[in-house]
Amino acid sequence: MKRITTRSVRAIGEAMVEMAPVGDGLYRRGFAGDTYNTAWHMAQWLGPAAEVGLVTRVGDDSLSDAFVAGMAADGLAVDGITRDPARRMGLYMIELNGVERGFHYWRETSAARHLADDRAALAAALDGVGLAHLSGITLAILSPAAREGLFAVLANYRARGGVVSFDPNIRLRLWPSADEMRAVVSRMLELTDIALPSLDDERQHFGDADAGATVARMAGCGVGEVVVKDGAGPVLHWAGGESLPVPTPEVAGIVDTTGAGDAFNAGYLAARVTGQGGASAVQAGQMMAAAVLRHYGALASKQTLADLPPLVPTP
Repeated sequence: MKRITTRSVRAIGEAMVEMAPVGDGLYRRGFAGDTYNTAWHMAQWLGPAAEVGLVTRVGDDSLSDAFVAGMAADGLAVDGITRDPARRMGLYMIELNGVERGFHYWRETSAARHLADDRAALAAALDGVGLAHLSGITLAILSPAAREGLFAVLANYRARGGVVSFDPNIRLRLWPSADEMRAVVSRMLELTDIALPSLDDERQHFGDADAGATVARMAGCGVGEVVVKDGAGPVLHWAGGESLPVPTPEVAGIVDTTGAGDAFNAGYLAARVTGQGGASAVQAGQMMAAAVLRHYGALASKQTLADLPPLVPTP
């Protein structure tokens, strides 16, 4: 597994205003987004052991002000956030059917769609960072030109020793076509050190028969570390040519599955940043996902996260 040389992390992607149901037809306003969810949970668990931030673009309005202020108050670095006077943050609403969820989005004019327009600013945001994390949603919301800029920045970042993690997190409705999505995701895998796919997505959109097929395809693109999530099923960890299935513990008290995969990514990557190996990092991911499954919305409570065992960096 590729070593993460500095305990500094930046997630790259979209943050949105979230309206999460809390019962009786009421909603709680928050902020969420797949890579933001991962960064926020990492920051809460790691605390002063690492510097975690988000690279994104938001508006120049009161909601955007509240988001940036909240990030800073929660201990996240905000130096990678730029402002757009002409656009606002996107919004989504969660609709629950039991514990399963559906989403309604208003994101067409989101400022985050322009987070990679300035290639120099993007490169500067990753300067000195040990781990950069992004997702298929990050790729999907960008223009083709901005995406090319992002790929160039990531290539240079990796050449300087940076580690890139990537969750394909496929949302086909964000792409012009399935063929374009597959081509872009496959190209991104060539720039990826740690892949964090979900088996359901890979089976549906790439035709993978099982987790082993996902590992083989991604390894063929040059990925050195693959972690295949499968809901309540075992997680398959592959690195250095060795596969390790890790059973997923049963979770009691599930109320909402929103953000569980993002939380797994957070736990896994937090453990890797502190120097832990594959099996213990998977277990950290499972622990974080379980915490989120017991809460409404994409983020667990700070008290729940404070009760998790601390991640102690290894030398």
